[in-house]
Amino acid sequence: MDLALFDLDETLISDDTTSLWLRWLVSEGFAPPGLLDEERVLMEHYYQGCLSMEDYMRTTLAPLAGLATRTVDGWIGRFIQRDILPRVYPQARERLEWHRQRGDLILVISASGEQLVNPIAAALGADVALAVGVSIVDERYSGGIFGTITYQQGKLTRLAEWQAEQPHLFDKIWAYSDSMNDAPMLAHADHAWVINPAPPLHALAEQHGWEVHRWVR
Repeated sequence: MDLALFDLDETLISDDTTSLWLRWLVSEGFAPPGLLDEERVLMEHYYQGCLSMEDYMRTTLAPLAGLATRTVDGWIGRFIQRDILPRVYPQARERLEWHRQRGDLILVISASGEQLVNPIAAALGADVALAVGVSIVDERYSGGIFGTITYQQGKLTRLAEWQAEQPHLFDKIWAYSDSMNDAPMLAHADHAWVINPAPPLHALAEQHGWEVHRWVR
């Protein structure tokens, strides 16, 4: 059995999950419009490779602080149907199905919060999801995070923690990502697929012999 690692944002879907989620919250009146400006600045830092994930998660989780998980779960279900599933790349669906037919284990690994990533991964038929741990106290969101942050090298650290808990070894690892931040994960894989890369990642892919693919909606 092989292990297939899929980044989520701009890899499986053609947008950023958390950005879409914040826009949904604002559109529904559950968050102030100014939150979008704060998140836009933080995303600029992300694309520059200098994002503080602690700051990002604190900002983006603020609208949920104190809310019951059951309430938010209902919101997220509606959000996935409206804003996520229509943005899944057809080629991503084909690749997920290819791995399913082979009997591989499909793992979605993302720097977004687990409250979003886990149900999205389930909706896409993935077996496992690894994401930023979101703190819940008495079935309400605290606004905090915990554990290894699944960002840059942290994805490999969290993956190693997860693999140490598994009862079997995988024959090969496949990795799919659009992001330079995932270069460590791509380098770790036996088969790396780079999706719609910007020039720096495209150059790195050519240097390492990674496959480059263009996925479109």
